[in-house]
Amino acid sequence: MMIKTIFKILVGLLAGGLLGLLLGGLIVVVFTDTTWAEYIAKYYTIDFSEGLAVVLVAITSLIVSFFILVTLHELGHLVCGLLTGYKFVSFRIFNYTFFKQDGNFRIKKFAIPGTGGQCLLAPPDLPVKDMRTGWYNFGGIFANIIVLVIALPFFFLDLKPFVAEALGVFVATDAFIILINGIPMRAGGVGNDAYNMILLRRNLLSKRGIVCQLRANALIQSGMRPKDMPEELFSNPDEIDYSNALEVSIPLMYASRLVDMAEYEEAKTLFESLYSHKEEIMPLYVNEIACELSFLYLRTGEIDKAERLLDKNLRKYITAYKAMMSSKMRLLSAIYLYLEHDETKATEIYRQLKAREEEYLLQGEVRGDIALVEDMLKNRK
Repeated sequence: MMIKTIFKILVGLLAGGLLGLLLGGLIVVVFTDTTWAEYIAKYYTIDFSEGLAVVLVAITSLIVSFFILVTLHELGHLVCGLLTGYKFVSFRIFNYTFFKQDGNFRIKKFAIPGTGGQCLLAPPDLPVKDMRTGWYNFGGIFANIIVLVIALPFFFLDLKPFVAEALGVFVATDAFIILINGIPMRAGGVGNDAYNMILLRRNLLSKRGIVCQLRANALIQSGMRPKDMPEELFSNPDEIDYSNALEVSIPLMYASRLVDMAEYEEAKTLFESLYSHKEEIMPLYVNEIACELSFLYLRTGEIDKAERLLDKNLRKYITAYKAMMSSKMRLLSAIYLYLEHDETKATEIYRQLKAREEEYLLQGEVRGDIALVEDMLKNRK
């Protein structure tokens, strides 16, 4: 395992170095009189130490640029959202989330697969149809465009070679982030900023999905359980586009609330309906649906069905996110109790969950999960 990890890191660094050299060359060719042949020829005249320095600068520049630009991208969402009436909830960069609690800013670990950052705000108190979503979505792209405009004139200065290389990597990385967020597209079922801007203008159900998600997230982060939230946040539409993550979030939220209310049979029916469309639904949601369905099967005595769902990949997903998502600890306790018939281990998982309660970001969720595990251990079938 360690050898594979080291190998992946080395391959990643090599790829980053090569990409940095390519991006740096592109910038030099575009903004100077140098041709590609001349640019490449320069590398034949440098010695090993100089070549190594070029590679290291490229790799370092790429890593630093990505961190800075992702941060600025999320800050763009934050500023533009606040200026259009939204309220601050949380700000995540990679695995670390900044949020406000009792008037003070705090940091907790939380991650979403496939994302480098996320800015979550609470929408203003307006009807869904009147909600402004354009600037909130465009803010990240706008921030990256501003940075690009500021950085480009520096190429006309007489810069040191390594400084010019670092600047080239920075600008190229910024341009890449602008393109992957500014050209409407979906990856793994998730729409980028530009795609969501267009979708939310045309599709009222999608707008309802994102608005309800944001409102529910603000409440759950403050410590409110889904079962105690306003009923108008939850509904189950008759028809949805299962390839649209924003539309799928609506019945998913409703089903999750049913779990928190211990309405297991109704929740199971709805999760089964969602899982039957797993080929259309984005992978992250499919994993979450499979986790909840496994819990429901275990809780209602359908052990064989739960065992079939809990394959190697899903168990790996559960293990990877148990430190950040309390629902995975709830599921693990159920697995030990009903599948492994180990009440001692199930109780130990519960104790770990209680001990780490304050470490979880979604306080309403962890409180609900603790209550569900307590009920499960007390009333084991």
